[in-house]
Amino acid sequence: MYSNPTHHAIEIGPGLFIQGIKAPLKLARFKLIAFDMDSTLIDIECIDEIADVVGKGPEVQAITEAAMRGEITDFEESLRRRLAILAGTPVSALQRVYEHRLRLNPGALQLLAYARWDGLKILLISGGFTYFTDRLKPRLGLDFARSNVLEIVDDALTGRLIGPVIDQHAKRDSVAEVCHQIGCTHDQVIAVGDGANDLEMMKLAGLSVAYRAKPKVREFAHVCIDTGGLDRLLTVTEPSVAYRHL
Repeated sequence: MYSNPTHHAIEIGPGLFIQGIKAPLKLARFKLIAFDMDSTLIDIECIDEIADVVGKGPEVQAITEAAMRGEITDFEESLRRRLAILAGTPVSALQRVYEHRLRLNPGALQLLAYARWDGLKILLISGGFTYFTDRLKPRLGLDFARSNVLEIVDDALTGRLIGPVIDQHAKRDSVAEVCHQIGCTHDQVIAVGDGANDLEMMKLAGLSVAYRAKPKVREFAHVCIDTGGLDRLLTVTEPSVAYRHL
């Protein structure tokens, strides 16, 4: 449906760029919107915040940043390195992050509401952890949520995961699987992310959206939201019910 990005972005509003598409598009033309979680739907990197709570923030954050920039190309390796540092962390640290540090990014609720109104299914697909996605799914009325399962023994992290790692390939495959499940084409998918781990699902999707993203992601995406909230996407994909940006 949409051509590949051409690296000739047009600024259609302050901090809002498009390339490879002609806006506006109708939101109702899409059937699925897939969000990354950390620094996309929510305003933190959960693993960095967990590390900060237990005094290991700088060590973990340095690995996170390198992975997000694509300097560490093996996401699984970067995740396992960070988790090993967190071995022994009490589950209460995760609860503290969820209750006191995790916030939705601006415009998230508005975008979710209008997507739902126009019949889109909503997928949260994260290289983060089910501790957080399982809580956000009912809270936000999401249709699907996929993420990594932390191994927990005696109410503490072991530093390991249970099952396969949700890396960029697993994100892409999850989007394709949900597409098949709900009966939509890949062109009917909107994929929203910010880091290198999101590129494969963004390449699969008909419309790729970079939200306050790393340079490699911005270069690829059809839509770049560099300032403001997630609801700025509604300028590019018009909902069937008029949306007034405040």
